[in-house]
Amino acid sequence: MLILSKHYADWGIGLMDNLKLQWKIFGFLLGFCTLLLAILWLFQTVFLSDMYKFIRKVEMEKAIATVEKNIDNPGLENILYELELTKEITVRPTKDFAPPVRITPDRPGHRQPETITKAQKFVSENGDKISLTFYAMVTPVDATVYTLQMQLYIITGIMILLATLLAIIISKYISNPIEQINRSAKVLATGNYETEFRGKGFLEIKELSDTLNTAALELSKVERLRRELMANISHDLRTPLSFIYSYAEMMHDFPYEVTSEQSQVIMDESKRLTSLVNDMLDISNLETGMAKLNKENYNLTESLQKTINRMKELIKNEGYLLSFEHDEDVYLLADEVKITQAFYNLLLNAITYSGEDKTVIVRQSIKDSMVRIEVIDHGEGVSQSDLPYIWERYYKVDKTHKRPKMGTGLGLSIVKNIIDMHEGEYGVESESGKGSTFWFQLEFKS
Repeated sequence: MLILSKHYADWGIGLMDNLKLQWKIFGFLLGFCTLLLAILWLFQTVFLSDMYKFIRKVEMEKAIATVEKNIDNPGLENILYELELTKEITVRPTKDFAPPVRITPDRPGHRQPETITKAQKFVSENGDKISLTFYAMVTPVDATVYTLQMQLYIITGIMILLATLLAIIISKYISNPIEQINRSAKVLATGNYETEFRGKGFLEIKELSDTLNTAALELSKVERLRRELMANISHDLRTPLSFIYSYAEMMHDFPYEVTSEQSQVIMDESKRLTSLVNDMLDISNLETGMAKLNKENYNLTESLQKTINRMKELIKNEGYLLSFEHDEDVYLLADEVKITQAFYNLLLNAITYSGEDKTVIVRQSIKDSMVRIEVIDHGEGVSQSDLPYIWERYYKVDKTHKRPKMGTGLGLSIVKNIIDMHEGEYGVESESGKGSTFWFQLEFKS
């Protein structure tokens, strides 16, 4: 039995899940109207007589309270007359009281009027005891019930018709924009990011439509960047692989004519491939949260100086000028390896785009409890329209993909993720033709 009950319950829930929204709304509204009509029927017919008797009893209690309050009032007779006239409640002294009798024909099935009688004793201010009997007639309400029933038949028909029409109109008004959004969402799911969501009628539907439009726009950006990323990575992989294969083929065909320059090309291109793969792995680990911070208190200024010195050694024959400006040593609680990696990428980026003077300035400054590291070059700079996007993977100001002089093209994205992990800030100040200043800042304890 329990299994069958569960089966039918699951079947009912499944059926509700498969119903369209407009039919669910229609069913709920129609059910609500039916419930209201049922309550109205109960109170206007079944419980009408009992409600009437209850009200008469309440009126009698109020009449008793009124008499008790005015027992010494000279105008008590007028009050009693008013009760009899307006409330049909007769009040007489108990010893002389005889309830009025309504003479009605004795017909089969005819109900005689009922009476509610209650004797009450009162004490006046001078100590006299007065006993009064209150009498209220309860008239049969059969004719009233029948009249109400006829009215309710008519009202029920009208309400069911109006409720049905109203339910259909409201359900369509609510469900139509949702169905339209659903159709657009299915188009979006196929990869058509140009689809547009038009929600109207309700604030929530409009907000949902705006959210989906924003999601479609962001997905189109992600798709565009994904295609650029694939094209750029393919280009960056193809070039060194072509170099390696060409020189390896030449070395294979002419084994006795191999020069150190040819071997160096293969080594350099292999190193470049390794660097590209490592940067891609770093990006993946940082964005998926797999990379963990190993924070320790270390001398940031000394670490930056060592990185600059290593870079000077690498490019000493290429004419670059690197300088480091700072006032005092700063100790920072952070992951030294990752902060060094972020700084190294900014330094590589500045060297790659340093311009004709080949000058790069690194500046360390302190303000309040923040240390700010700036890497300044005098190269071609970045236009204002491109500034918000340069931290994205493989975003290129020049859409024609170029092979970087140094690095892999993923450096700024790595910087962004590392500084975000340290809850720091980063940014760039640049203008076309006037160079760029890339910076990041972190909180430290002096």
